[in-house]
Amino acid sequence: MTIKRRDLIKAGAGAAVSASLFPNLVLADERAEARADRKLRLGFIGVGGRGTWLLGLALRRDDCEIKAVCDVKPDRVERARNMVKEAHGETPRGFADGEEDFLKLVERDDMDAVIIATPWLWHAPMAVAAMKSGKAVGVEVPAAVTEQECWDLVNTSEATAMPCMLMENVCYRRDVMAVLNMVRQGLFGELVHCHCGYQHDLREVKFRPGVQFGPGAEGEAEWRTEHSIRRNGDIYPTHGVGPVAKFLDINYGNRFVSLTSTATKTRGLHNYIVEHGGEDHPNAKVEFALGDIVTTVIRTSNGETVIVSHDTNLPRPYSLNFRLQGTKGLWMVDNRSVYIEGVSPESHRWEPFDKYQEEYDHPLWKRYAGESEGAGHGGMDFFVMHAFIESVKRRVPPPIDVYDAATWSVISALSERSISMGSAPMEFPDFTRGRWVTRRSSFAMGDEF
Repeated sequence: MTIKRRDLIKAGAGAAVSASLFPNLVLADERAEARADRKLRLGFIGVGGRGTWLLGLALRRDDCEIKAVCDVKPDRVERARNMVKEAHGETPRGFADGEEDFLKLVERDDMDAVIIATPWLWHAPMAVAAMKSGKAVGVEVPAAVTEQECWDLVNTSEATAMPCMLMENVCYRRDVMAVLNMVRQGLFGELVHCHCGYQHDLREVKFRPGVQFGPGAEGEAEWRTEHSIRRNGDIYPTHGVGPVAKFLDINYGNRFVSLTSTATKTRGLHNYIVEHGGEDHPNAKVEFALGDIVTTVIRTSNGETVIVSHDTNLPRPYSLNFRLQGTKGLWMVDNRSVYIEGVSPESHRWEPFDKYQEEYDHPLWKRYAGESEGAGHGGMDFFVMHAFIESVKRRVPPPIDVYDAATWSVISALSERSISMGSAPMEFPDFTRGRWVTRRSSFAMGDEF
């Protein structure tokens, strides 16, 4: 979808039964049967690069029917419709009549759920509209941009009893799930500290072709770069924070309590424009708000700390910067190494993670490794789609629920606010309203989804 939504919401502006509180939840659509073998009727909002990929994953399954697709660009809608026709023999309804045409899609009564893969500013409004229309929602990351949008998601999900799952695929990465398995079996002892982040050189994504961005640019450069102009904070936290939150049982007996954020100066994007477009290029005059490196420190109620990095404007190899440390040892992703006191063969020396990956490979990966081949991002896209589809079909809470979506996404708004106030501490909202104390996680607990 094309970016507008009130100029990025002014640069960093920031009591019913819930679908995620009770495992015996029944969705509001009484016509749907709660069984694993029923077909799920899906609609897709946003069929650009990411949405088209997710659509392709749904078309690989024999338990999904694609009823409608939507995008502001008609050629994308036609491409998606043709994909569905070729795979399933039926052509879904297309919606491409402007930015609000998604409202017509969610109002249809021939679908159970929608998947949202649009620019970030539209995620929360579209998810809210879909839930109000009686649809379960799978929303790409981040789920929201402002704190109020996070509350909107939670309040709407609770009021409608419609589940909202954040489609955070990194939670299903194979090494991450093996580490989660190790955590649950106590190999690291009591957890104390974590690192994570989004460290990814996106300069060629934010400027395409050449040093162009905004309307008329290609791909995410059409809308994503505008966030770097108007916002200064960790604007994309969930790839790193999601897995760490699962390690630490956030919202399930533990919670994020507060954070502070600090940003460096901004040089990377301007230098890229000058290097590739020249000092006289009009975009060389653009002032970027986003610091090249944003560092956020989170404190939890159980006494752990988490360091989160956002680093997308400078040359660097890709890394999510995972480090998990407990009273018995630690794991680090960048050197694929682990050290466990009394277990590792040499004191104070790393050993390769490979044998642990094999020994503690999660049961989900053992079961679905073959089906995940070619599914994207090393197979983890299969798992996040599978989890969403199965949870809606079975009418059980999604393993990454609306409270996770809000808690992980609100880091952006809190980070922006902290930086604007000189790295002042910011308290996390408790989106569970105190229920985190007794909630129990369903994420990757068995061998189903």
